[in-house]
Order: sequence, then structure tokens, then C-alpha cells
Amino acid sequence: MRTDCNSPAITFTPLKRQRLLADFNGGKITSDAGALLLREVAAKSNVFQRMAEAVPDPRDPDLIEHRQQTMFAQRVLGIACGWEDLNDHHGLRIDPLMQVASECAADEEHPLASPATLCRLENRVSHESCVRLSKLLVELFIESFDQPPQELILDFDATDDPIHGNQEGRFFHGYYDNYCYLPLYVFCGEKLLASYLRPSNIDASKHSRAILKLLVTRLRQKWPEVRIIFRGDSGFCRWRLMRWCDRHGVDYCLGLARNPRLEKMAEPFMEQAKRQYEQTNQKQRIFTEFDDAAESWDRRRRVIH
Repeated sequence: MRTDCNSPAITFTPLKRQRLLADFNGGKITSDAGALLLREVAAKSNVFQRMAEAVPDPRDPDLIEHRQQTMFAQRVLGIACGWEDLNDHHGLRIDPLMQVASECAADEEHPLASPATLCRLENRVSHESCVRLSKLLVELFIESFDQPPQELILDFDATDDPIHGNQEGRFFHGYYDNYCYLPLYVFCGEKLLASYLRPSNIDASKHSRAILKLLVTRLRQKWPEVRIIFRGDSGFCRWRLMRWCDRHGVDYCLGLARNPRLEKMAEPFMEQAKRQYEQTNQKQRIFTEFDDAAESWDRRRRVIH
């Protein structure tokens, strides 16, 4: 059953000589105008074409309707605008602005790819394709510099990605108190260098040494003199990771989990801070340093407390 609504215009009190009307004949409208800005940014690095080149396309070129580059643009721009569910593309595929942002004509008779077509694209992204897409992130990072940087700080962090349903690799994580994945991210400032999806039943530092090695190798190929600092919380304070950094000239600043031994060593300084607070009624912050090593470490290292 189809209902055609032909509501008459609503007339409001005029503003001086200007008539104020409200009707439903405004034509096609969209709430995703920001996609045009993202389209301009993406065009500077040709990122959608480069993504398409990283994923083999087994389809017959004479029989396809949607180019792989267009589908990558459609999917990425949809996620960036808050439409992460493939089902959202039932409507987005005829959104005129989404069509234009994906480098297609705004034509309702020729919509963008359907959710099923986008699903087939995602399912043919292999492990090898993911590696190539990850390398693309690093290349885009390198291309963002006009001059070689003197120092790069690589921030490693793991966080929860909640799971809603019985997806593959579903595990409960006690710290985050939910069922989730535990992806690993690497940022340099605000720029993303790596995004690695993992199940949550693992150590937070798993594979971080391999990823750090790959990043350092590529960055030093481009900038041999750059100083690289690896930074992370106590979840990445692993002696094999620190030993690799020591052997390859990578500085590191890592958190150290609280433990009774460190608390005992900090007692004199806590007492000092307490006395100073009682004298000044001002918050106190005292730093000290010493060499220490956990039982599992290969050697003693500098600790700032």
C-alpha cells in the first residue's frame, strides 16, 4: 500500500513584506554534508583508489556495475558519517550527496552498491589484503610530512571494542566487564599508523613487538636519522619488547604496574610529600629515580617514580 501525502503549505505570520511558508516540496535533502569535506581530503591522497588496488577484485570487468574504488568510498564515508551498519546502505545508496561523495552521479535510478554487494566486498578482504591496507596507513603517514621529522613518538594502546551478539572470536574481558574484541592501535600524535583487530582473550601486548619492528624498519628506511620513542602503559612493559628496543636504538617510556616492592621503595618519598603538604597545605608531587628489575626481566632498567 502506498500513501501519497500532499499536505498544503503552512502559512505563518509574515515578516514585514516577506511571506513565511512551510511545505514538503524542498526536494532531495541530506544530513551528511560533511562527506563532501571528507571527499576533498581523500582526493588529495587518492586513498580510495589505493585501497581498491590493495584488495584483488575477482569479478569480470565486463559484468560489474559498481567499481571497487566506489564501494570503498561508499563504505568508508558511511562509517565516517556514523552509518557503521551495512543495512544503513539500503537508504544511503540513493542519497544524492553520498553518491556525489563516492564519485558517482546523483541519480536515484542508478544507486550505489547494496548492503549485500558491500558485504561480499568485505568478505573477500583476505589477511594479505589487510597487510597491504595496513601498509597504506603508514605510507599515508609518511606522505603527510614535507620535511623529515627529528623525532617520532609511537603510542601503543589496546582498548575494548564491544560485541553485540555471537560474533566469531567472542570472549568476555574482566577489566572492561563486557564481551569485546581487543584491538591494538598505534598513533603518532593524531595520525593513525596501525589498527589491528584481535580477540580479547589475549595479553594486551600480543604482537606489539612485531608491529613495532615493522613500523621502525619502514620509518627508518625513509628517515634514517629520526629518533623513535615507543610509548605505552604497563600492559606493554614486557622485557622482550624492551630488549628489542635496546638493541635497535629505540627509546621507550612505559608504565610500570603498581606492586608491593615499588610501594616499599616509595615510602620515604610519600612521607616527604606528606610533611610538605602539612607545612604548605598545597598538593605535592615528588619524583625520584632508581634502577630496578622485575624477576622476569633480563636486566635492571631506569625507573622514574
